[in-house]
Amino acid sequence: MIFSNNATAEIGYVSVSPMRILVVEDDDKIASFVVNGLRQSGFAVDRAKDGEQALDFALSVSYDAAVLDLMLPNLDGLTVLRQLRQKKVSLPVLILSARAGVDDRVLGLQSGGDDYLTKPFAFSELLARVQALIRRATHSAEPSHLSVGDLKIDLFTREVIRGGQKIELQSREFALLELLLRHVGRPVTKTMILEHVWDFSFDQRKLAGLELYFLAPTNDFPRKKVDFKIADRQVARFG
Repeated sequence: MIFSNNATAEIGYVSVSPMRILVVEDDDKIASFVVNGLRQSGFAVDRAKDGEQALDFALSVSYDAAVLDLMLPNLDGLTVLRQLRQKKVSLPVLILSARAGVDDRVLGLQSGGDDYLTKPFAFSELLARVQALIRRATHSAEPSHLSVGDLKIDLFTREVIRGGQKIELQSREFALLELLLRHVGRPVTKTMILEHVWDFSFDQRKLAGLELYFLAPTNDFPRKKVDFKIADRQVARFG
């Protein structure tokens, strides 16, 4: 799938690949809440259930940030942090823990944590802290907008405007459109779509169905709403 460079693109913030977050949490309910929230916010997310798995993931995959619980089986969070820092891994880490004491917070930061959030927590605050960690690590400004021709999307409000008219998109439709606009003139692979829109946890057996969903003329998602034409030129090519 290619988003044509025939139309001029204006980019308020560019990431060459989807932001990937590592969530380390042994509590299934909390993990599901955090993982789903991050995915709905446009991130690709991996989850580790214990410290050993977290360390393995962090040393083998390039993540943009991590959310780390401290009370983990096999290897506790502080040990994970110390080992990562000893190995010179500069991964930005947000500690998410029920340990709310001042001494606990200080110890977490001194052990290599970049920020500390106590449980219970509001997801909006967790998201804001993760975004702030990524901005500091990449020295980038807050994402603002993407546009090509008369099509504009606001990455703050997730608003889509085409020719002055507002377009309502579902979460995954917006994620797909954002991905295409971030890669104007460059191929967008199936793997990239799975990472950014459905994440790796998407059932690989549905991959063929995913291809048909985009390629079949009767399935206009999200072309039916946006149509991906700028000044009568085809901007998106599916195939």
